[in-house]
Parts: sequence; structure tokens; C-alpha cells
Amino acid sequence: MRIFLFVVFLTPFFIALYSLFITQNVIDPIKYIYTFSGVVATVILFFTIIISLMKRFINLMKYRRMIGLFGFFYACLHIINFVVLDAQFDVDFIINNLIKKPFIYLGAMAFFILVFLALTSTKRLFRKYNKYHKTLYLSLVLITIHFILAQKSLDIYQIFYIFIIGVISIFKLIQIKNLFNRN
Repeated sequence: MRIFLFVVFLTPFFIALYSLFITQNVIDPIKYIYTFSGVVATVILFFTIIISLMKRFINLMKYRRMIGLFGFFYACLHIINFVVLDAQFDVDFIINNLIKKPFIYLGAMAFFILVFLALTSTKRLFRKYNKYHKTLYLSLVLITIHFILAQKSLDIYQIFYIFIIGVISIFKLIQIKNLFNRN
């Protein structure tokens, strides 16, 4: 199962490489990488929180860390695209964009939370920092706002995407409420 999941979660990366370098059918590579890496990272990170909702049907709990790290991998590609390809390591450009565009600093805050989660996802550190891993929910809220603000206009696909995020959030809140009611 681990190998299957590894292949599944690396597939988007190879699709992006194929589109960028083999078919070369991408008009704006930087925008494509932003969109592709951002959406894939968000979908995978939201998937990590619904794993506990699905465990009655398919139990992927022991793979949640690996799946979350794949989400972090795509978030890293998103940030690398910004720093290397878009900003070209220009610190002034990065700082000016952080100040002028709120969606960028919201994305940066979400990314720093993900860095902490990735660094503390080893078995030893997870035991120590387990309670802080709930900050993933804050990160997902920031990512969703980042996504909405980054769009110049929302089309039907993006509205549907936001709707799905809302549905997942509602089910997760119900699950959390039920956990508190049991205790």
C-alpha cells in the first residue's frame, strides 16, 4: 500500500513535468507551477484531515504522515516557484510582495506552519509536539483564504473547490464535536 500511495502522490509531479518539458503546452510556466503545485498541495493536505473521517471505510491512518509530507513537498514547490522563478532570489521583490499582497503573507504564514509540522513529524518529535499538529487546521484556513485572494475572479471550478473545502470542514467539526461529547 505504501508504494501504491507513493506512486499516486508523485503522479501530479510527473504530470507537471510532462506538461512543462515534454508537451510544452504551457503558455505561462510560472503561473502553471503556482496553480498546479498550490492546488495539489491543498488537496493533499485536506485529504490528510479526512483520513480520520474515512477510517471506517479504508484505514490510511498509518500513512497519514507520509501523505502529509507529500502535501508539504508540493507546498515547497509552490514556494520555490515564488522565490526562484518569480522573484529570482530578489529579496526586495519578495518583501514588497509580502507587504503589498495580503494573500502572499497569508500563504507564507501557512507555509511556516507546514515547515514546523514537517520538521516535527518524526516519531520522536511527534510525541513531544503532537498537540501542536492541530495547527494544520489553522494552516488550511490560511491556505483557503490565500487561494481565494490570489484569484482575480472565481470561476465555477474554484467555487466548487471552495464548496468542497467547506463540506470537509463541516464534517471535521462534527467529528471534533462528537469527540468532545464522548469525553
